[in-house]
Amino acid sequence: MTQINHEWAIGKLESFIRTAAVSHDGAGGWRRANPLPVVQAEAQVVEHILDRVLPVWRRADWPKRRYSYWRESEAATRAIAQLRAEQELAENLGTNAPQLDASTLHPWVWGSVQGLWGSGHYRQAVGMAAVAVNAQAQAKIGRKDLSEWKLLTNAFGLKDPEPGEPRLRLAPKEDSDTWRSRHDGAAAFARGVYAGIRNPIAHETGDELEENEALEQLAAFSILARWIDTATVEKAP
Repeated sequence: MTQINHEWAIGKLESFIRTAAVSHDGAGGWRRANPLPVVQAEAQVVEHILDRVLPVWRRADWPKRRYSYWRESEAATRAIAQLRAEQELAENLGTNAPQLDASTLHPWVWGSVQGLWGSGHYRQAVGMAAVAVNAQAQAKIGRKDLSEWKLLTNAFGLKDPEPGEPRLRLAPKEDSDTWRSRHDGAAAFARGVYAGIRNPIAHETGDELEENEALEQLAAFSILARWIDTATVEKAP
């Protein structure tokens, strides 16, 4: 899951608390600081933040008030305290290591699995990413007689293209160890992700993947997808 932007979230929550503020009107009722439509507009964003920070806020036993949006205001105050505590702990106790945002993965990968990922079906999401990358590779190369690692080890092969067997070139061909290593590596990597990740998911019954493990596997397919996407197709004369 994407890491929450603490500063942005705190700013939105603080703004909502000010916007939704009320005061006694002197006649036993309440007076709003802002029109109800303004409060409702800000609440649309705040409720999503609260769902992330305090997942049980809708069912919590908050002190009841007689005005609308009292529950959201109470939850926003608590969420701000929690976000600030998390921020302080992360800055002082954590490694401050960079976080991988799934939405920055190659579109072939993230675009094909976003729905499954959002519902927590991580194992299925990785399998779908493998299928999507294979389909895009077949379309780019123009072959359906081969698939997955067999297709890609052939496409990244060092031999010149033959009729019906185009090649994927990550760089213009040259007689150098670097060029050969680059294409050998791409072929080996393709075989590895399909044999080591895709096949077990497709043919073995296992527990649901942990989110971080599944994200690592998606990142592997994202690397492969980017190589395929940026490669040049070389065909036989």
